[in-house]
Amino acid sequence: MSKRGYISRYLMVLRRLKAKPYSTYEELKGYMENQYGYLQMQDDTLDFKMSIRTFQRDIKEIRDLFGIDIEYSKARKGYHIIQTESENLNFQRMLEAFDMFNSLNLAHDLRQYVHLESRRPQGTENLYGFLHAIKNRFRVRFTYQKFWEEAVSNRAVEPYAMKEFKNRWYVIAKDSKDGNIKSFALDRLSDLEITNFSFVYPNDFNIEEMYRTFFGIISPFGEVPQDIILSFDPFQGKYIKTLPLHHTQKIITSNDEELRVSLNLCITYDFMMELLSFGDSMKILQPESLAMDVKSAHEKAFGQY
Repeated sequence: MSKRGYISRYLMVLRRLKAKPYSTYEELKGYMENQYGYLQMQDDTLDFKMSIRTFQRDIKEIRDLFGIDIEYSKARKGYHIIQTESENLNFQRMLEAFDMFNSLNLAHDLRQYVHLESRRPQGTENLYGFLHAIKNRFRVRFTYQKFWEEAVSNRAVEPYAMKEFKNRWYVIAKDSKDGNIKSFALDRLSDLEITNFSFVYPNDFNIEEMYRTFFGIISPFGEVPQDIILSFDPFQGKYIKTLPLHHTQKIITSNDEELRVSLNLCITYDFMMELLSFGDSMKILQPESLAMDVKSAHEKAFGQY
């Protein structure tokens, strides 16, 4: 079996245990046998044999390859995945990435059925380098070009964390130029160099806390969170229910006429752009100042035509 075939099998075991924790070996084996056709799509030389010894070896390989532990529970008489909440999120993204990889690998034969969005690279080739630098506390250098500036600048930073927002990756880092913590988009930087100079990671830095009170990637710079109430039409409300705008979102009213939600966050440029994108399917009920700002922006847009 090819390496890809093995990895597909490992991920299938993980999917099964994610969907049905405490599965027995017999249940897992039966599931894998039922998925034999799918596995052959990943490796047409596949010779499927899953003995208990093979399964125990798979558990070890899954731990070594993905960092995910599978254990047997005597009390529940089955196997289950042991992971924290953050590990669970990483696991879900890993499955998504591998599913996408497998799908795109088949897409060259299915072009008439698969239409990919045209977009520029996201700079993900530097993800591993930044994570290595963060973990080992190494300063980095790179060249950077902002969207609103033609000139390219050289940056030397202390990388603290990575953040994803709207399909873009950012490194959160302390800029040696002025000592401020900033976000740098990976698709806007190049020539990454990981230096041998180390730095002391600040004990008071917490990426979750830093972004707890605002939406997006742009820091509010002294803004304080506000209580915000939004009203969406029923159709848009279905999307807002399934994909909340912010972790502070709470449903006030949900009926055939509207979905009304409350939020508590700082009003930033990213949040304003998000609100403007809803057009006439949303109304701001509170605060009045935010409603006036959005109204003014819509009026200026209308004046363009």
